[in-house]
Amino acid sequence: MIYFFYGDEEFNLSNEIKGLKNKLDKNFIEMSYKEFDNPKFPDLIAAVSSQPMMFGKMLIVIDCIKYFSAKSEDGGFDEKQLKQLTAALDNCNENLDIVFKAYSDPEGKKKIDKRKKIFKLLSKYNPKEFAQIPSYKTAELESWIASQAKSKKLKIPANVISLFLFQVGSNLRMLDSELEKLKVFAGNNAVTEEMVKEICVNNEDLFAFIDYLAADDKAKALSQYQKLVTTRHPLAILLTMHTMLHNKIQIKAQSLKYSQDEIAKMLNMHPYRVKLEIQRLKNVSLKNLVRLKENLTSAEYKIKSGTSNMDVEQEVEYALLQ
Repeated sequence: MIYFFYGDEEFNLSNEIKGLKNKLDKNFIEMSYKEFDNPKFPDLIAAVSSQPMMFGKMLIVIDCIKYFSAKSEDGGFDEKQLKQLTAALDNCNENLDIVFKAYSDPEGKKKIDKRKKIFKLLSKYNPKEFAQIPSYKTAELESWIASQAKSKKLKIPANVISLFLFQVGSNLRMLDSELEKLKVFAGNNAVTEEMVKEICVNNEDLFAFIDYLAADDKAKALSQYQKLVTTRHPLAILLTMHTMLHNKIQIKAQSLKYSQDEIAKMLNMHPYRVKLEIQRLKNVSLKNLVRLKENLTSAEYKIKSGTSNMDVEQEVEYALLQ
């Protein structure tokens, strides 16, 4: 069986492949499961022409995201090669399952160009798109959390799910990981709001830190920063702040033109988070936010290029307090 899995939701896509892998004979897993990373054409043909041995089913996963790059010409394959690939796929061994995997990272540069002939070719073979659930679709995310919790036999009331989503965010892999932690902590008991606040990942301390900086309250910001570096690496703080500041700048700039819900959709954020940000940014200068972002960008460059005259913690601190 040939499958074509693509989309920008890595967690669901990986789980689908995991389900297929779990059906293989675990005694022969090293021989019955193979992965290939964007193989060149001869290696691709060899892979799809594989012959399973006496251990039954074989699963081959082919990461093929580079085949859909806008910069490549049909994955680098010409018409003759595409016909050869079609013939190879149509004549696959019945005990061979092949998954063509194309994860399109929404935060990176890996994008799928659906105009490519290779996309149209693979779309003939059991295609399934794994789309990321936007943060503003809270009902859909809460439904996913409820379903995932049920599969883990974890009791979590609706009101607790809402808090859980708001606190952890919309990344499915992170949500699943935090549900696992709650399962260990709660056992057969129902999850409470107190459990979520105590056990689950929380960036509220970083939010508070950013708020002090945005309000130009450098004394409180420095105090909060010194607390943060006891549990986080300064560079990790800096990188997280980049994303948070980007969102604040966008919200501040767009709040004069668009509604709260419209901004939430544009930025893929929880609507209530947008509402809070608009309130917090009411008396904050957009100019100050942009200046802070520029300072952090400069600090990151100096740290990564090795041109800084200070250690990492001091470089980040200097950028924050300029």
